Amino acid sequence: MPTDRRSAGTYELLFVIGIIAISFSSIFVRWSSADVAVIAMYRLYLTNLLMLPLVWRYRHEWMRLQLRQWGLLIASGVMLALHFLLWMASLRLTTVASSTVILTLEPVFVMLASYVLFRTRVNRMMLIGIGIAMVGSIIIGSGDFALSGDALVGDLLSMLGALAVAIHMMLGKHLRKDMSAFVYNFSVFALAATSLAVYNLVRGIPFFGYEAKEWGVFLLLAIVPTLFGHYLFNWLLKFMNTAAVSMSVLGEPVIASVLAWMLLGEALTIYQLGAGMLILFGVWLFIRHGDKE
Repeated sequence: MPTDRRSAGTYELLFVIGIIAISFSSIFVRWSSADVAVIAMYRLYLTNLLMLPLVWRYRHEWMRLQLRQWGLLIASGVMLALHFLLWMASLRLTTVASSTVILTLEPVFVMLASYVLFRTRVNRMMLIGIGIAMVGSIIIGSGDFALSGDALVGDLLSMLGALAVAIHMMLGKHLRKDMSAFVYNFSVFALAATSLAVYNLVRGIPFFGYEAKEWGVFLLLAIVPTLFGHYLFNWLLKFMNTAAVSMSVLGEPVIASVLAWMLLGEALTIYQLGAGMLILFGVWLFIRHGDKE
């Protein structure tokens, strides 16, 4: 934890930068016309390429990994790949606002799974927060269904993507007890990208032949939301409270919706605005009253 105001201010600034960075993810995906599985694959492979210069430094840690740890790393990578596949597909069917706000249900899914598997304590305010967030999700779904059946499918894909990343996060939390952030992230990114490569190979999706603009989008996704977003949050966990870092999920849909309005011309409907506020408030209550680590 930071011990002085200057350090705290630096970490808070980096936290804001991270929220802005991850908010660009949905915009970059919309800018690409490539298959979502290709976008996700190259996003992760290019992130690994950028991290490559530091790999040698951690070689001894990789050599000490046990078979069980590799099994959990593979499971975490597959779940991350599934998350990207489902969530990016949702952006082709529904709006940025609906897709990103539904993703904020991730910590709710994590707690529900923790309760079922480990009997983690859930207090009354957390249950109220879960209820409010779920009501908001139902309202978004009903509003989008009134507009388009495809939009509702997109909402469902985003929710399944949130469930997949929740499993990924639970596995990561367990693995990170005995593993550095670099080794965990590099391994999972590589395994997720390889899972997507196998998926593309089976489906016959081409690996090459994309325009320079597409490669630019792949690289932007690797640098901005991945390194300056997700990786930065993992690093900040060493200096900030976990609950505070978890609040980043509340900032992404707000900034992403504004960016979508500015850069994509998307407008918010009354359903999305009202339901989005309900979801964000419910998730805020849930995180605010959750157990502190």
